[in-house]
Amino acid sequence: MARTKTPEPKAAACEVCKGTGEVSRTVEVGRKRRTVGKQTGFCLNCLGSGEAPAE
Repeated sequence: MARTKTPEPKAAACEVCKGTGEVSRTVEVGRKRRTVGKQTGFCLNCLGSGEAPAE
């Protein structure tokens, strides 16, 4: 009788992006650095994977 395979443990979610792989940054323009909105981009901590980086 063959053993059943145990599932591999899931990687922990990235703390910075909460596992989404994207983060929001404030966009500022002009000399007075006026805030005009937010822009999303991929997380530089996990490089968009959503998994916590190995230490």
